[in-house]
Amino acid sequence: DAVAAAAADFIAAKGGADIVIASAGISHGTLTERPADLAVFDAVFATNVNATVATFAPFIASMKAQQGPRRLVGIGSVAGIRGMRGAGAYCASKAAVHSYCESLRLELRASGIKVVTIAPGYIDTPMTRKNRFPMPFLMPAERFATQAAKVIARGSSYRVLPWQMGVAAKLLRLLPNSLFDLAFSHAPTKQRQGE
Repeated sequence: DAVAAAAADFIAAKGGADIVIASAGISHGTLTERPADLAVFDAVFATNVNATVATFAPFIASMKAQQGPRRLVGIGSVAGIRGMRGAGAYCASKAAVHSYCESLRLELRASGIKVVTIAPGYIDTPMTRKNRFPMPFLMPAERFATQAAKVIARGSSYRVLPWQMGVAAKLLRLLPNSLFDLAFSHAPTKQRQGE
């Protein structure tokens, strides 16, 4: 309700929005066998998936009536490409963002509104600084923002940033499950809430 009210205020003041970016995200390690982690799954999905829908929904009608470039931008994650040990909630939520944005892109295609999905790799932020494992191709937030702005301006449907992480993600997607499982079943995990 608060997001819808803020959107209505913005639309009333500015006559609409050219770009709406849904980037809220939280990340905690989760283990399905731990009953306490069910609440963490709920919170991660509420923030990472449901908030994306809630952010876009109040802007769509006014954007359809506008002229010129219009963009809805969903921030997924390279973590949404393959599930990682101990990160079920985060990986699944970001995979859901990717699929949701793809569906929305088809829904809005005839309207001229472009739906852009950006899947960041490791970006140097307070959230990633808590990770207790190596983060390949770690990108400064300022460089990510500059590259993301270019992707948004072009109206690209999907992009992994940095590009090196996109190559790595495609290779991981191509690995047969048996090899993927062998390589990552003992990988370090994200911190669980409260650890």
